[in-house]
Amino acid sequence: MQKHSTILRKDSVDTVAIGSFDGVHLGHKELIKRLGKNGALFVVDKDQANLTPGVKRSEYSKYPCMFYHFLKLKNLSGAEFIELLKKEFPALKKIVVGYDFKFGANKSCDAQMLKNMYDGEVEIVEEFKYKNISVHSSTIRELIKCGDIVKANGFLGREYAIQGDVIQGQGIGKKETFPTLNLKVRDYLFPKEGVYATRTRIGFSVYDSVSFIGVRQSTDNLFSIETHIINEKIENVTLAEIFFVDFLRENIKFSNLRQLKEQICKDIKNAKERLSSCKLYLMDFLEQE
Repeated sequence: MQKHSTILRKDSVDTVAIGSFDGVHLGHKELIKRLGKNGALFVVDKDQANLTPGVKRSEYSKYPCMFYHFLKLKNLSGAEFIELLKKEFPALKKIVVGYDFKFGANKSCDAQMLKNMYDGEVEIVEEFKYKNISVHSSTIRELIKCGDIVKANGFLGREYAIQGDVIQGQGIGKKETFPTLNLKVRDYLFPKEGVYATRTRIGFSVYDSVSFIGVRQSTDNLFSIETHIINEKIENVTLAEIFFVDFLRENIKFSNLRQLKEQICKDIKNAKERLSSCKLYLMDFLEQE
């Protein structure tokens, strides 16, 4: 996908794709690739985005996002919604929507009605399926919550990622087992508790890693998100992003730190095997940077 500037004046926008775009998944990309040089996403924001919260939607789509809260749109009639689009984007020539798009008060208007009511071009994108299953953000959320990361990544067309501030941890890993970066993550949907083969991005560098998410049953019984960078010593980190590649195992309570360390050794070995055989999604994403 060609990279586009995420800084674009509204009066220069000539094409908009409308939707929530949470996840910026394969179905969304079918809309996005219909945008041209001066295209933008008209994001209907319901404060529910947890696959790609905030400006992450612009980062993954490579297009500027114009956010409009659902509560300010839901009572507009179909005609009023179209007038809003024209007012917001004076140069607008084309609107791109999905086959199931609804607008107007009480969702009274559909994509075909938009085509009839708007005096410019409207492109309706047909249902997109991955492995014969319709791609929707709700489906991806359920897969992530169940720990089926491989299938979720397939629907996303990339590796699911969460980003957070690096915070002070217990210090046990550095002294007794393996050092980890501890993350404080807000607004994202967390995968099922357990251990994952991951990649961790720090700045412009990406490292193989093994990550844990869940309650630390073997130590303090507190919830944590931790990532161990494999074969690298990383210090003075303030922000990190974890890309989930595959689920390795359930969260387990160990009777002592020696047992925990032995299991982490196995986790690292398993993670390295999984990561070596799966490099597609993240590499495609980084090539767009």
